[in-house]
Amino acid sequence: MSERTNYTFTVLRYVHDITTGEFVNVGVVLHAPKAKFLRARMRATYGRISRFFPGALGENIKRVMTQIETAVSQSAERLDDLFPEAGDTAVDFASRILPHDDSSLQWSKLGSGQTRDPGRELDLLFDRMVLRHERLQNIERRSDEEVWREFSKSLQKRHVLSHFREKEIIADADSKTFPRAWKNGVWHCLEPVSFDLVDGNSIHEKAHRYLGQFTALRDAQEQFKVYLLIGAPRHNDVQPHYLRAMRILEKIPVPNEIFTEAQMEDFASRIAGEVKGHEAQPDLP
Repeated sequence: MSERTNYTFTVLRYVHDITTGEFVNVGVVLHAPKAKFLRARMRATYGRISRFFPGALGENIKRVMTQIETAVSQSAERLDDLFPEAGDTAVDFASRILPHDDSSLQWSKLGSGQTRDPGRELDLLFDRMVLRHERLQNIERRSDEEVWREFSKSLQKRHVLSHFREKEIIADADSKTFPRAWKNGVWHCLEPVSFDLVDGNSIHEKAHRYLGQFTALRDAQEQFKVYLLIGAPRHNDVQPHYLRAMRILEKIPVPNEIFTEAQMEDFASRIAGEVKGHEAQPDLP
């Protein structure tokens, strides 16, 4: 196609909690009326949704996405009947398939542009709106272990690192192994968490993964407390995402405390005092 043609598009979002409004993009519908082009691209899997929101019903979401993509494909050959009005847009059509309501799958506001190739434009939009965040989700400026190395320096100065050992916490739904834990009545488990990530959405995903994981451990066979040792982002562009992630961690339903790098020395002094105090009373469990 040599001439540029107008198009509109809408993004399908999975919104896990209407109150907080946090979402994951899962598909795109694009309509270019003059080119008689109508097509949808949806995610083929739901793994990213489950990682972001552990409580999501992945199979149900995948089934609805497949139904939407099929409905768009079946309708593409009868656009003249479906779009008798020149002003109809991708949102108009998408809403006929999946009407706006309070469900977890929601259409975004209308987007528009011009292109010489609607098919290629759809691929580009899908890549930018859906796949890009998945490619970025594991890119870290600092890893969890790098954050731990910073915290461990303060503990090493106080000669307590040798007291930590590996501990697996087991519950009915899940289990988790902590490389660094010590026992004083209950298990005290250290968990370094780097939020120094490239992509803001990845920070949300990581916080939700921890919330889901510790929620699954709340009926653990042994009592434990987790200390989340947080590595904050070093770049201002993702600070709003980081603040929201910290609020997500506050919802963790097992005994916990959260320490940032700014609180590193206070954390180390406190842990050292508790470890050495326990060591001085060898008859305690």
